[in-house]
Amino acid sequence: MKFTKMHGCGNDYIYIDCTKEPMEDPSGFSVKYSDRHKGIGADGLITINPSQVADFRMAMYNADGSEGAMCGNGIRCVAKYVYDKGLTDKTHLKVETKAGIKELDLVVENGKVSKVRVDMGAATTQADRIPVVGLGDEVIHKPVNVAGQDWYMTCVSVGNPHAVVFVNNITHMDLAAIGPKFEYHPMFPDRVNTEFAHVIDRKNIEMRVWERGSGETMACGTGATATAYAAWKCGLTDKKVTVHLLGGDLEIEYDEKRGTMLMTGAAATVFEGEVD
Repeated sequence: MKFTKMHGCGNDYIYIDCTKEPMEDPSGFSVKYSDRHKGIGADGLITINPSQVADFRMAMYNADGSEGAMCGNGIRCVAKYVYDKGLTDKTHLKVETKAGIKELDLVVENGKVSKVRVDMGAATTQADRIPVVGLGDEVIHKPVNVAGQDWYMTCVSVGNPHAVVFVNNITHMDLAAIGPKFEYHPMFPDRVNTEFAHVIDRKNIEMRVWERGSGETMACGTGATATAYAAWKCGLTDKKVTVHLLGGDLEIEYDEKRGTMLMTGAAATVFEGEVD
């Protein structure tokens, strides 16, 4: 089976073309080959499939085999894959995900995709859409106690669940200890992705992320989108910000007229290979 290793801001996945033939066990494949010591090494697996309602359909699986609804960094790499491999010549794509159809605009340089802008759709802070329980209809800058510490948390869904926590310093946080306490907290019945963010100024945010099913990753596109929206809702930033992640930067903009979030960032191919 041929695969391509790709990343967006260091958020790396194994990509497999399933437009001709589906995989039998993508969840098991993700568990086996995402292992960074005994496998290819990745945050998970993304398959590219045919769609009856869009140009392509992506399915993403975390490193633990659980299926996610959407991956912002991953979908940019899907766009690069299908264009660079000649599966399409379109520079405006519609990609079906479990979080709905996303529209993408491709920036092509020297015949290859270098950057992609994704319309991430609408973000919401409605508790039942995330879901988060026991904290009211909306969770915006609400105090919670997790892992024996007090935090202020804003919960956002951009097709998958996020808990955004604003802190003064993200550098020295022990995410391996704190992240699972949020992910598996009873207030999140479907678990949660947690972003720990520091607002530098009204146009810049730095962020680290603990992704459900994968642990700390170099970047998270939906997490950066949720963080930008949360910061704007809390009055901390403007509608357009740069989110600085461990693996690189993402430009996030809230388009108030359309009511959707726009994310722009790079996509890169790392290497290709074959596995049994």
